[in-house]
Amino acid sequence: MSRLVLGIACLIAIYALVLVSIDPWDLVIGGAAAAFLLWASRRYLFPVPPSPIDHLGQRIARLLPFVVAVIRDIVVGTWNVALVVLHLRPLAHPGIVAIPIGARSATGVAVTSLVMTLSPGACLIDVDWEQGVMLFHVLDAADADAVREEYETFYQRFQRPVFP
Repeated sequence: MSRLVLGIACLIAIYALVLVSIDPWDLVIGGAAAAFLLWASRRYLFPVPPSPIDHLGQRIARLLPFVVAVIRDIVVGTWNVALVVLHLRPLAHPGIVAIPIGARSATGVAVTSLVMTLSPGACLIDVDWEQGVMLFHVLDAADADAVREEYETFYQRFQRPVFP
């Protein structure tokens, strides 16, 4: 029931932001529309009851270091791309590197893909579940093993405690 209430509240907030109005009638209409949309798509959105999140307190505590590491990665990636674009560093060996999925869950793969793609200089190409690899195009693929080690270290140190 709480997922439904949270979903309705979020949709009402989005509706109010789009209308730029918090008039009570607008909120009632938004609530009715939100309730109908969630009711109509309930089998798709809520197919099974949610499972409890393991170690929620520890995950929340490790979220700040994870966010700081992501921001640092974005800043370093932006700097490296800027150096290449300004021709201060040569673009020597761009290429595709296969990063093993390893112990990552489906959510972990999605978070890894998003986080590594946020940083300039890397872009997810594909996830091959059969071979158990994620294919990333990186700015410097001269030492593919070093890239794999860097991604695995980031996962083990920052991401795994929050998004396994």
